[in-house]
Amino acid sequence: MVTGGVTKFAKAHPAMDFRLMVKKAYDAALSEIPNLTKDRIDGTRISYFSDHFTRQLKAASMVQDYLGMNPKGSIRLEWGGATGGEGFQAAYEAVASGRMDTVLAAGFETMSRVQTWKGNEFIALASDTNYDFPLGGFYTGYYALMVVRHIHEYIRKTRFAHIKDEREAQRLAITEGSRIMSLVSVKNHLNALHNPYAQYPKRLTVEDVLKSEMISYPLTREQICTMSDGAAVAVLCTAERAKEFTDKPVEIIGVGTGTDTMRLADRPFGKVPLLPHESAKDYENLDYPGVHSFRAGRAAGREAFAMAGITDPKKELDFIELHDAYASSEIQTYEDLGLCRYGEGYGFTESGAPFLKGFRYPFPTPKAGEIPVNPSGGLIACGHPVGATGLMQAVFAFWQLQGTIDKHFGDPTLQIRGAKRGAIHSHAGTGSAVTVSVLQRGF
Repeated sequence: MVTGGVTKFAKAHPAMDFRLMVKKAYDAALSEIPNLTKDRIDGTRISYFSDHFTRQLKAASMVQDYLGMNPKGSIRLEWGGATGGEGFQAAYEAVASGRMDTVLAAGFETMSRVQTWKGNEFIALASDTNYDFPLGGFYTGYYALMVVRHIHEYIRKTRFAHIKDEREAQRLAITEGSRIMSLVSVKNHLNALHNPYAQYPKRLTVEDVLKSEMISYPLTREQICTMSDGAAVAVLCTAERAKEFTDKPVEIIGVGTGTDTMRLADRPFGKVPLLPHESAKDYENLDYPGVHSFRAGRAAGREAFAMAGITDPKKELDFIELHDAYASSEIQTYEDLGLCRYGEGYGFTESGAPFLKGFRYPFPTPKAGEIPVNPSGGLIACGHPVGATGLMQAVFAFWQLQGTIDKHFGDPTLQIRGAKRGAIHSHAGTGSAVTVSVLQRGF
């Protein structure tokens, strides 16, 4: 990867349609490399989630036209919430296969063009419309169900195992889980105060998060990402081309994807697919994955880490930009990606390990900096224009590894000193599709 660009993510960009948003991100990216001109780009991979939001079929072709890329080859990508992540990997594959030397990956969404209730309906169409959709019809309900089970398995059965009254034990477990999820929300919103591209930078306390509007018990408004307008682009090329364009390239050293059943009730139980630093003994009595863990995330992580030669991601990655559509799913994904063992996500959060070192949070973070997660603010604070989100993560990871956060954010606070290797993670549906990519500074 040699350059990238992002528009500010916002609740609405009424003055721009999707083509203009992509053009602005594209212009920003190319402005970084004077000798990277349009004629050097061999083709495009364009990602957006829903034709419903644009009210336009073949919107990718309209972007291709607006950027002046005709008659070059182009492919449109869609994979639910992981659309941007899949677009990034499709661009990687076009280069790695030898098909193209230089590829533009572009993603966008214009979600403000419909009312919120209608947008939630469109998004929920990425669940099983024969089964899951009629039972709830919106994603917060699905994720609330999954995290209640996660809390039952990993807080109720451990921290409150001594309480015999099941209702009281579950109530206490939910209260504890909600408090810990709020730490994630506070972290991401505070990080975003230093990210000018973020939609919702905020200074919050745990109490603020817990007192915000209840959307689907136990998830509150401040624990959930929002619909957004925005675009992002990344330019990927061969190592030979990269040497012509920049002295600060970032290499993609691992890619992985994973899938799971669309219908939640079809999720099976079996053995945990182990990462190299884990053992079967760690999970002797674990019902896995059920609806409380994301098997697709574990599969994607295993593939990407194996390709990158990573055996212990917490020790061998400097940061992760992770798909935190919900504070709950960030904690669940800590476990899926092997940052901690299954069942330890809540304690891992409390330890401060995924928080930025030297950053002032309104609670103790004794292990801050072990593996910073979402230094940008993540989806919760940056927003989630679906087709752009995975590419936004790629661009922020690229800038981290280049050491150019200060240049692009106008503020060095979020720069992780000496960062050499990071990962990006995109997640779709109820965990039905996930991408993980590992990026490394230099060649």
